[in-house]
Amino acid sequence: MFSPQQDVEVGKKAALDAAKQLPSCNAPKVDAYLTQLGTRLASKLSTGGVQYPFEFHCVNDKVMNAFALPGGFVFINRGAIEAADNEGQLAAVLAHELSHVALRHGTNQATKAQWAQGFLGIAGGIFGGSTSGTLLTGLGAFAAGGVLLRYSRTAESQADVMGTQVLYDAGYDPRGMAQFFEKLEAETKGKNPPEFLSDHPNPEHRVERVNDEIERLGGIPANAKRDSAEFEAIKREVLALPVVKKAAPGAAGAAAAPALPSSNFAEYQANSYNVKYPDNWKKYPDSNGGVSFAPEGGILDDGSGHAALAYGLIVSVAQIQGDAKDSNALENGTRQVFQDLQKANPKMKIQRQGEHVRLNGQPGLSAYLTNDSPAGGLETDWVITVLRPEGLHSFICVAPQPAYSNYDKTFSSILDSVRFEK
Repeated sequence: MFSPQQDVEVGKKAALDAAKQLPSCNAPKVDAYLTQLGTRLASKLSTGGVQYPFEFHCVNDKVMNAFALPGGFVFINRGAIEAADNEGQLAAVLAHELSHVALRHGTNQATKAQWAQGFLGIAGGIFGGSTSGTLLTGLGAFAAGGVLLRYSRTAESQADVMGTQVLYDAGYDPRGMAQFFEKLEAETKGKNPPEFLSDHPNPEHRVERVNDEIERLGGIPANAKRDSAEFEAIKREVLALPVVKKAAPGAAGAAAAPALPSSNFAEYQANSYNVKYPDNWKKYPDSNGGVSFAPEGGILDDGSGHAALAYGLIVSVAQIQGDAKDSNALENGTRQVFQDLQKANPKMKIQRQGEHVRLNGQPGLSAYLTNDSPAGGLETDWVITVLRPEGLHSFICVAPQPAYSNYDKTFSSILDSVRFEK
């Protein structure tokens, strides 16, 4: 649903926002080197004749990561430069990211979200204006950019193959691509995956596929470039840069708290239930059948460019493992919900264990959890689970701890309004 020109529009606005939020290396020589290397690689991209205004920026973050926004706006963490053993490996990172731009994976993801009335709720009219404007209102440009960077494994595999071709055509040893991914995989052993793999899901047989592509290209080109004196000098400069401490999400410059919930309610009808929510909140259906409700300003950047709910309600329906008729099925299913939440939110803790309640006459469990809030500090998450024939329904009420008392009655009214289909 996006034209290449709209790719540039989306990426440019998101890049301006990202540049304000991410710590810059403030190293003109490093940016100039990245621009020279990136331009050389971009000249070998197949873009269908589209001229993208490529930009390359060094981010003062020691996490091994890089990303490219639609239209060609590329950000490389110092951690990726420091991790690379030679220029060929750094070129591989850039070639991979540039391939996402040429293949237009970011706005492809946004189009899928629109078709599915996904989390951004584009089809629900929360943004308005042009198609590209849908990604730049409500969440903020960089937070919207997080949606543009959530690639599938298929997209990752495509970027690996095209990136290998770009390296080959630019005269680099294409084995740098496989070597960098081997380095990433080594980082995953015994700990959480690096941030790069959180945003770039690791396809099956990644290294083997790169090596297969090298063989299809005819093997390693003669006089293939692996390193340069320029890279070694730039790496030394990067290693000498002062380390910037990351600001906590919601710290200085955080958005103002949203307006308090309205006492008037709108109704949302799902396949298996209906629920009422404050009429000054918006609904954000996702592609998995769930839905979130939040006030204006209730969805914030979590500090990494990804959108996170800070105020509001998340409703989901999931199939449980095991026998749904088992007497402990509700408890087991709820435990699985908590485990899934904690996988995505490692700092989430159970504050109060599940207590038996009833929701619309149905037996359920009520529990309280705590987590880091994207608004800063801690949040309270009140979770109600109910097991129905169609699956385990989870209602997660979210607000920062200092503001939770302003939302408690509203959350209770929302839950009291839930009606399950008979």
